[in-house]
Amino acid sequence: MEISAAGRLEVRINPSDVGKRVSVRRLSEPGATREKFTDTVGVLTSWDDGVLMITRRDGQSVRIAESALVAGKVVPAAPARRRGPSASYAELARVVSHGWQPLETERLGEWELRASEGFTRRANSVLPVGDPGLPLDAALAVVRRWYGERGLPAYVQTATGAEGTQELLCAELERRGWVREVSSEVWTGALAPVADRAGGTGVLLSRSADEAWLARYQRKGVSEVALRVLGGGPSVWFATVPGAEGEAPAAIGRCVVEGRWAGFAAVEVDPGRRRQGLATQVLAALARRALEEGASAAWLQVETDNAAAHALYAALGFTPHHTYHHYRAPQEDDPEGPGRETEAGGEGRGRLPDPSGTAREAEGEGRGPDAVPGVGGAGRS
Repeated sequence: MEISAAGRLEVRINPSDVGKRVSVRRLSEPGATREKFTDTVGVLTSWDDGVLMITRRDGQSVRIAESALVAGKVVPAAPARRRGPSASYAELARVVSHGWQPLETERLGEWELRASEGFTRRANSVLPVGDPGLPLDAALAVVRRWYGERGLPAYVQTATGAEGTQELLCAELERRGWVREVSSEVWTGALAPVADRAGGTGVLLSRSADEAWLARYQRKGVSEVALRVLGGGPSVWFATVPGAEGEAPAAIGRCVVEGRWAGFAAVEVDPGRRRQGLATQVLAALARRALEEGASAAWLQVETDNAAAHALYAALGFTPHHTYHHYRAPQEDDPEGPGRETEAGGEGRGRLPDPSGTAREAEGEGRGPDAVPGVGGAGRS
């Protein structure tokens, strides 16, 4: 907190600092007999009528009464990274998008509209990196019309928690009634430590997803659209650990290589073979092939609440880079209001498949660290 020469805490922010990263301390219980304080760090997204709105790294917004402020200051836009590859949000967002390519795209200024007949939100949402070339309301009207013409709900994929992310856009979407349905994290790490892990000699690599690989992939009855998305990308590899004769593979994985980046996805393990290091073997084999193609850095996506997977990735040298979110347009004809999630979980054209019966989009399966739920899919993305 900011402390004056006299040793007093001071508020050194004002409404002109909207859009900057700030650290504030406030009274959390003004009516309590003993004063208690709460600290918040994030992007100041608004300051209106005596109320501040701060969006934290995880995308959660915090409302703070100006009268409750005890101290506050502007802080650097992003903390220094102690390890792992350096990358701007814009660079990484585009690389991640290339690793899960939609079937159809269209530009709206610097925004990219993506559609794939409803197979995953990532391939059926707007990537708003840059300026749409229109006022926000006009741009969102184009977005809603474009997806409506394809029988799809309109989604905007935003990000928080890194330099150049979209906390202000998140706040503007929420003001307009857009609903944040799911959030996941993008983690990055050096590729060589993953490739150096022991094992992986029994992992088979292929340029296409064969019937055996698809037998382990948790989305049963994969459509032609899904196959095209899975196979799309600059340089795609599929990994398989064979199972017993006549059975589905013990483990599978997918990797997309583009320049210095390798992206891991769809790593799944037979529930009966978990906690045997098979996921690590799959990642190591894919990492070695990516190194041979000139990559040096890696990324993956993971559920925000998956502590077991976080521990595995941290052990492999990965660290969080940013959090991303999918905002769905409010449905004017939805009698249950914009918070309803069956729109995302239902089946059929225009709806995102949900084999688990929840609003998740699980490209990974299971919760144990060897199942690697959410690698490349975050289970919700």
